Formats: sequence, C-alpha cells, structure tokens
Amino acid sequence: MNLRQLPNLITGLRMALVVPLLWCLDTGEYRWALGLALVAGFSDALDGWLAKRYDWCTPLGSLLDPVADKLLLAGSFIGLWLVGAITAWLPALVIGRDVVIVLGAVAYHNLVGPLQGDPTMLSKATTVAQILLVLALLVGLANSPLPWGVALGMEIVVAALTAASGIDYVVRWSLRARREWHARPRA
Repeated sequence: MNLRQLPNLITGLRMALVVPLLWCLDTGEYRWALGLALVAGFSDALDGWLAKRYDWCTPLGSLLDPVADKLLLAGSFIGLWLVGAITAWLPALVIGRDVVIVLGAVAYHNLVGPLQGDPTMLSKATTVAQILLVLALLVGLANSPLPWGVALGMEIVVAALTAASGIDYVVRWSLRARREWHARPRA
C-alpha cells in the first residue's frame, strides 16, 4: 500500500466501526459506544486532513468518505432507537433523507449527466446537528441522561434541519436537472 491510500484505509476502518458501535449499544456498553463514536469522529478529521495536507485525495476517497459518514450516522441513529434513546420516526427521517438524496443522484447521473455534488450550508448544518445529537445522547447514556427538554429540543432541531435539507436537495437538483434536460441539443 502506498501512503496515498492511507486516508482511504482510515475511512474503511471508520466504516468497520459501525458494527462494534451497534453491538456496544445493544449490550449496554454505552461508554464503549461513546468511545467508538469519538474515535470515528477523530478518524474522519484525520483522513480529511491527510488527504488535503499531502494531496492524497483520490476518486475512491471522495466516494467512500461521505458513505462512511452516512453509515456511521445511520447506524448510530438505529442503535439509539433500539435502546430507546429516540423514537423510530427520527432515524426513519434521517435515513429516508439520505436514501432520497442517493436515489436522486443516481437518477440525475443516469438521466442528465455527471454529477458534482457539493454539500450546501444547510446540509452541513444538518450533519453537524445530527452528530451533536448522537454525541449528546451517547454521553447521556454513558453518564446521566440528558434533561428531557434538552433532548427533545435537539431532536426537533435535527428533524427540522433534516427535512428542510432533504426538500432543498430535491428542489435544487430537480430544477437543475430540468434546466440541463431542456438545454440538451435535440437530435
């Protein structure tokens, strides 16, 4: 392996943390689950820094990194639901949004053309809010539960941002696809 692939290896290891994280949540090992989530967060920062600092960016890495992030968040939301820390509608919303985005990207690529998908500020805010909620709930499970109002407030913010971001992506990319489709030369 050459060093250029090191960020991809770290990303792959982050993806592999999903299973032990779910296992720790399922078995009540909440401190371990929190530790794994923190390691995953550190690995995300590290692989991004290495890729940018040493120009080790690869097409595979640009695909794997967001997939690893989404797998880890989806796994965390599912695990938190399974232990009763959140209700089922929130993981369904978070995962449903990501499924809609992926299906839309595939449709765009197949029907319109290559896709350069840069996340919007709303999407970035959504991801930050989701991460903060997961970490807050894991800290609460590992130590002492969050006050009900705090957890509920964070869930409402995550739900609102997730829904708004999903709608934004659908509208933004639908309009772009429509413009591109109509601008195509007719044979």
